[in-house]
Amino acid sequence: MTTLAQGKLKSLYARLAPGTPVTSEELVRLGVSADLAVHYARAGWLVRLARGVFRRPEQALSLHPSLKLLESRVEGLHVGGKSALDWQGVRQYVAQQETLHLYGWAAARLPEWFLKEFPAEYHRKRLFDEQPEALLHVLPFEGRNEAPQVSTPERALLELLSEVGVRQPLQDARELLESTYNLRGAVLQELLARCTSVKTVRLCVQLGRELSLPWMAKLLPSELPTGSDRPWVSRGSHGVLVLKP
Repeated sequence: MTTLAQGKLKSLYARLAPGTPVTSEELVRLGVSADLAVHYARAGWLVRLARGVFRRPEQALSLHPSLKLLESRVEGLHVGGKSALDWQGVRQYVAQQETLHLYGWAAARLPEWFLKEFPAEYHRKRLFDEQPEALLHVLPFEGRNEAPQVSTPERALLELLSEVGVRQPLQDARELLESTYNLRGAVLQELLARCTSVKTVRLCVQLGRELSLPWMAKLLPSELPTGSDRPWVSRGSHGVLVLKP
C-alpha cells in the first residue's frame, strides 16, 4: 500500500462516522476515486454492500445513517405508521424484533444490504394532499441534525389506520389508539382535512368516539372529507370492516 493511499484511507476512516454506509459519489468527494474504492474493497479495508455502496470493516451498520442514505434515493421516504408511533413511545408491547415500516412517495424496493440488517417493509402511499419535498408533519427524529425523517404521532396514527383491513388488524389498531390521548387536535384536524382516504378519516373519527379520546373533542367532523352518506364496506383477510358516515 503506497503512502498516499494509506494516508487517504486514514483520512477516510477519520471522516466516516461508525456504522455509516457511504456511496461511491461520497467517496469521490472525500478524495477516494472509484478505482481506489475497488482496491480498498479487495484489500478488505472497505466492505462492499452493493454496487456503489460501502462501509468500514468490523463495524455493523447503524440504522439512522442507513435511513439517511435511503432518503437520498427514495422520494419522500420516512419512518411512519406503527414504527413512528413506537419510536415516540406509543406501543402495545415491546417486540423482540419489530418490522420497520417505511413510507414513501414513489414505487421502490428496499436494498438487500439494508433488509439484511434491518427487517423492514416499504409502503408506497399518497395519503395526503401534499408534495414529496414538503411532507405534512414529517420531521427529523427528536429534532436532531442528520436524524432520519419520522412522522409525527398524528400522521403516524393515520398511516396506521390506512392499513386497517389490508395489513393491519383492527383490534391491534384499536389497542394502539388507547395510548394516543396526548395527540394534538389541531394537527390531527389539518391532516384529516387533507387526507385522501375516506376510510382512514371515518375510522379515525369512529374509533376516537368509541374510545372517548381527548383529542376527539377538538376535531370538527363536519369539516372533514368523510365521503357520501353511504356506509364504507371492505372485505379483507381480517374480516369485514363497515364504517358509517
